[in-house]
Amino acid sequence: MNVFISFNPILRRNLLVLFTAGLLFWSGLAALLPTLPLYIQATGASDHTVGIVMGTFAVGLIASRGWLSRLADHRGRKVVMLIGMVAVAVAPLGYIVTDSIPMLMAIRAFHGISIAAFALAYSALVVDLSPPDHRGEIIGFMSLVNPIGLALGPAIGGYAHEWFGFTPMFLIATGLGILGLFCTTQVKEARQLQDTAPQSQHNYFWRLLLSPRIRIPAIVLLLVGLTFGSLSTFIPLFIQDVGASLNVGLFYTAVALSSFSIRLLVGPASDRYGRGVFISISLIFYALSMAMLWRAHNAVTFLLAGAVEGAGAGTLIPMIAALMADRSHADERGRTFGVCMLGFDAGIALAGPVLGLFADQIGYRGIFGACAVLSVLGLGIFLTCSGKDTAHSLRFALGLGRDSYAIDLPQSLPKLEKASKSP
Repeated sequence: MNVFISFNPILRRNLLVLFTAGLLFWSGLAALLPTLPLYIQATGASDHTVGIVMGTFAVGLIASRGWLSRLADHRGRKVVMLIGMVAVAVAPLGYIVTDSIPMLMAIRAFHGISIAAFALAYSALVVDLSPPDHRGEIIGFMSLVNPIGLALGPAIGGYAHEWFGFTPMFLIATGLGILGLFCTTQVKEARQLQDTAPQSQHNYFWRLLLSPRIRIPAIVLLLVGLTFGSLSTFIPLFIQDVGASLNVGLFYTAVALSSFSIRLLVGPASDRYGRGVFISISLIFYALSMAMLWRAHNAVTFLLAGAVEGAGAGTLIPMIAALMADRSHADERGRTFGVCMLGFDAGIALAGPVLGLFADQIGYRGIFGACAVLSVLGLGIFLTCSGKDTAHSLRFALGLGRDSYAIDLPQSLPKLEKASKSP
């Protein structure tokens, strides 16, 4: 935390308010994780229908990600964070008033706007406020809002549902969102950047997505998104099906505690050793956790799998954010991160409906076995394709060389290339 002590008091206060807003956002969003699939199932929906409704969350993500990315670069980060916080506060009220599957799908899609807006703008603002030499460290610390929120939110939501029922649980989620909205209004934005991107070019999005600096991270996030979407949709149903004596909220708490712990180490280390090796490690964690779920039969195994998955998530997302910052000019960070995260969004959108089709044939256990294979595939792609050729990719992915596509690197990272050539 020494790097924060070196900041002036105004910046420290701003980061504290921003951190609090992020914590309330993720807590309010995550409060629904252990109970919403059960709520949808209680309406009489089949496993496939539950997957479709949960997957429509990503429809809102994908549909709004592009224009919100442009808005964050053109109008500023704060207005986009406010949009996301409004969505996370209002959506739970929608679940209260209907049990119609089409309406639940519409509300779930609207709910997806929350992550598309808040997470994107929050990450971009943190990068704006971070000096390059400490970018990984600050991103790592500020991204702790995610695991802490994912620890508190599911526990709050799970116990609120157990003690009071669905409606009070939804109202609590809305209350967290309203508090977060107030905190967001107090955030002071970094200086406005001049938006120089060619807005008139219709193919600008595709040029970004297909560019070498973004394409491979987006593909990796697509495969991880399929895994994450499967967890969000099927883990409450899987634990119930197995008959494990475990509150589902505690699974997400294990995920969050592990994610919290590893971010304290990974952020500062990535400023020294590069982003690639930690992305590779995160994909190994994902593959291992899915394999553990494939074989899970009791509460202990579920909790261990959750902890390993949390280590993967706590490493991957901050490292992708730092990687996109390294590969971007200041006036395009919102768009590059937003376009890259579309891979993650698409994976979440496809996980429920696509894998849900096979739930009756292969069961929940088989779904997580398939996710283990997807994680291994993502690791193979990153090891061989993350640089300008296979050799550079391997060196970067193993922490032995610099990023081929970096534009704005911390001063310490270029030393990797020189050091890697020494005997």
